[in-house]
Amino acid sequence: MIAHAPARHAAPRSADLSSRDFMRLIEAFGLTGAWRWDFVSGQQVWSSGLYRLAGLPEGEPASYERLLGLVHPADRDVLEDAAQIVQAGILGSHTVRLIRPDGTSRTVVSRGEVFFSPEGRALAATGVLLDVTDRERLADLHRLEQQRRSSLAQQAQVFIHTEPTLPPTEYGPDFLTLVGLRRDEVRADWLGPIVREERPRWRDELPRLAATLRPFSITPTLRLADGGTAPFRMTMVPLRDGSLRGGASREAPSDPVCWTIVVTPLETEADVVPERQRPRAEPSIEGCHLRAARGLLDWTLNDLARESGVSLSTVRRLEEESEGASSRSRPHVLAALRKAGIVFTVVEGGTVAVARAEGVTPPGTRSG
Repeated sequence: MIAHAPARHAAPRSADLSSRDFMRLIEAFGLTGAWRWDFVSGQQVWSSGLYRLAGLPEGEPASYERLLGLVHPADRDVLEDAAQIVQAGILGSHTVRLIRPDGTSRTVVSRGEVFFSPEGRALAATGVLLDVTDRERLADLHRLEQQRRSSLAQQAQVFIHTEPTLPPTEYGPDFLTLVGLRRDEVRADWLGPIVREERPRWRDELPRLAATLRPFSITPTLRLADGGTAPFRMTMVPLRDGSLRGGASREAPSDPVCWTIVVTPLETEADVVPERQRPRAEPSIEGCHLRAARGLLDWTLNDLARESGVSLSTVRRLEEESEGASSRSRPHVLAALRKAGIVFTVVEGGTVAVARAEGVTPPGTRSG
């Protein structure tokens, strides 16, 4: 039996990649750049990736001072200056913004190291910049979203969160504060936030509605941390990956990846505050509130004039606030709007809130 040596093919280049090769591969993504400063010779070198990251032509002389000049003025104080690097050997890690010559901004993480002689004298420094602009933008968006949700919860008792499955148990901290329950208590019994007498109903109803794999709402009465109760609407919307199960039609939706839950008060302040305790809204109602109310009803000026029994020109003057708050026609216009389901409420700070009550069908129809 004759053994044949494996055929050899001439390699166009060595299989051993140098550090320069690795740097070129990494910088090809356009997210990194490196620099080196030799304190003995004074030579400073930037990689091609750093020139691209800084938005500068490669022919421009490299210097640490030039790099500092590209940093946003508000961020420069966190970086070491040249004297700190050369004399004290200090070079830390920082996140700063670079302002390119074309005016665009990039957020970068800067990390560096100083090299010393055996006697402890700083000989050279090298640094790497990593573009984290997209990461920082996502973090900013996440912070803004958290602030928005917290503001909705604290000022309007509107709670938004995501559940991997139903029934819901992963409420946010603001909702848990509202109902006075700990997270482990809700996980152990998802009906815990609901008043005891309604639990049998929703124990059966929610799974049935969830099984349709379509958006739905329930209206449970919740136990509040202060000992009271209040009705809320819980709207649950399935989120899918965009695919349909088994090539089924849209009448057979795919299983949701998760559910978005929106919890809102079921009643407006006008419904739950006794009339004798409620600030009168009439003196504060302005033309902009009339226009907003008409928009909620999808009414034209003609519709409002017809339903209130006043002239079109009078309605127009009221909305333009040229008729005056003492107009004898104003009560008729307000009465027509309220009859159609509009609720004017004075909220904190004396602001007038305009809302449309549920279940009320406006008597007027759009006249075009």
